[in-house]
Amino acid sequence: MSEEKQYRKVKVTAGKRGWGGPLVIEPKPDKPYIYCVTGGGIHPIAQRIADLTGGEAFDGFKSKRDFSEIAVAVIDCGGTARIGVYPMKGVLTIDIHATKPSGPLFRFIKAENFVSGVGPDDIQLID
Repeated sequence: MSEEKQYRKVKVTAGKRGWGGPLVIEPKPDKPYIYCVTGGGIHPIAQRIADLTGGEAFDGFKSKRDFSEIAVAVIDCGGTARIGVYPMKGVLTIDIHATKPSGPLFRFIKAENFVSGVGPDDIQLID
């Protein structure tokens, strides 16, 4: 008999000069991935969320997952396309840069699905 993995929730708030949120991130068995698309492996923000929640940090540049499997996407976009792709696909999105809705997909970026300027202290475990 296998035990189902237990996940925890974190609250992610906008950092200094950031925008949006707060977001509550809670991976699930069918949505375990803390999807990192920052271009340098797993960013420390993605790893912190994975460590706190029990989710799986995943490098989105090395391989792909379905949008439906992503608990949150961690990006480093300054405000062009990537900033809106994940919100458009229904994926909660964290931008490590302090950006506001912009770019060709800005209409999909809402405070309910996006937060920016996030640093380690902006991520708190929820009991």
